[in-house]
Amino acid sequence: MQSTERSQLRRLPKRGSHDEKVIHEILDATFVAHVGFCVDGQPFVIPTNFGRKGNILFLHGSSASRMLRELEKGIAACVTVTLVDGLVLARSAFHHSINYRSVVAFGTARKVEGEAEKLEALRVISEQIIAGRWDDVRLPNAQEMKATSVLEFRIEEASAKIRTGPPGDDEEDYQLPVWAGVLPISMRPGQVIPDERLHPGAAIPEYVTRFKTGD
Repeated sequence: MQSTERSQLRRLPKRGSHDEKVIHEILDATFVAHVGFCVDGQPFVIPTNFGRKGNILFLHGSSASRMLRELEKGIAACVTVTLVDGLVLARSAFHHSINYRSVVAFGTARKVEGEAEKLEALRVISEQIIAGRWDDVRLPNAQEMKATSVLEFRIEEASAKIRTGPPGDDEEDYQLPVWAGVLPISMRPGQVIPDERLHPGAAIPEYVTRFKTGD
């Protein structure tokens, strides 16, 4: 993956990486991204689900979506993800921070046209959200496929940035009687809530009971 001026890390570059493996691992740990683009000089940032396959991110939504209609023109776009791993509580207000993993990716998108290619892209998105679900459900019918647009966002370049570890206070502040440390933060599933119209014979799938994300 190439790196140019636009993906160069300027602030605290020691926390950054252009390593493809690191970037892919962060992208694979989530399924929500924010897509940034400009229309007539007005910037927009839209949250959306995505699925990764190699250096391609698949985005989908309504065929009437302004974001998708603009991106399919091939305009420059930026896709970002952030995972919060902990609150870093220092002895001073200035040195409070967050442990996190993030990716900023630059590229352009094209509309996925072929029926089989489009269906595969939707499968990739579904599997990124919860692996195993695609094989259980009814697949989209012709009308639903027509109402859905899918874009292939090709990552031209990207950078990752990661912070780990304890707070870094000024030396004299270590003598203050103030608690300091890290409060880990993670997204974990709660108790499953069955649909009221669930078929009597439908058991909870294993991929639901074992679901986890952010790792």
